[in-house]
Amino acid sequence: MFIRRQGRHHTIIEVKADVELTLKTRKDYLTGDNSDIIPTDTIKNTVHALAKLKGVKTIEQFSMDICHHFLTSFNHVLMVKVSMEEAPWRRLEKNGVQHAHAFIFNPESFRFCDVEQHLNGTPVLHSGVRNMKVLKTTQSGFEGFLRDRFTTLKDAKDRFFCTSVYSRWHYSKTQDVDFDAAWNCIKETIIEKFAGPYDRGEFSPSVQKTLYDTQVLVLDRVPEVDEIEIVMPNEHYFTIDMTRMGLVNNDEVLLPLDNPSGNITGTVRRKQRARL
Repeated sequence: MFIRRQGRHHTIIEVKADVELTLKTRKDYLTGDNSDIIPTDTIKNTVHALAKLKGVKTIEQFSMDICHHFLTSFNHVLMVKVSMEEAPWRRLEKNGVQHAHAFIFNPESFRFCDVEQHLNGTPVLHSGVRNMKVLKTTQSGFEGFLRDRFTTLKDAKDRFFCTSVYSRWHYSKTQDVDFDAAWNCIKETIIEKFAGPYDRGEFSPSVQKTLYDTQVLVLDRVPEVDEIEIVMPNEHYFTIDMTRMGLVNNDEVLLPLDNPSGNITGTVRRKQRARL
């Protein structure tokens, strides 16, 4: 947890970091010589110290700070990989007034990033969002799919659509990027294409089409992103048959089904420009 205090106004960011180091040596494995091992204790204390010395503005920048430290402080470190996740704390707000120092845990989605950097190389940075569960009760269909003798699924002109979104994207550059703005834009774009306009929604002919349209819109809106992966698993809810109880269930009472379900995934990247 890192707290930035500006008078009475406090800002927080809580992160979980996993740090992996690749060393030049293998003697610790082959001969039991531990002289080149950087202990977990050192890695843990380094993360804490860097938070104090550099601050934690975004998980992306902090992850790159950690990579840079180990690659420049030890001449036998070949590669550093940092995976970081931010806890979803949200500042309390009432009647448009934000609280100065109180927050509520709001797990509607989780922000994460992965940074990998080799010695004398540049950081390779991915960011993402996971466990963002969304649903809509109408304006989703699935028709015209391939059928064979084992197919029992019926065409659905209108259905209940629920998914837990995972998305991970690659930044084409790591300097002069507003990571907070980019992450918020991508998250809101995913929600926007899933839900459609608030007063009327937007029809989805398949999860695949919604997924692809979202990726294209993200690449249009965030020029620093050159590749985006999205995973949208189908989380099924089925209408409960109440005929034996003498009741007509007009898709009002549904039951969630854990499995089986489809896991719809896709990756879209920008076309590489020709070099003259």
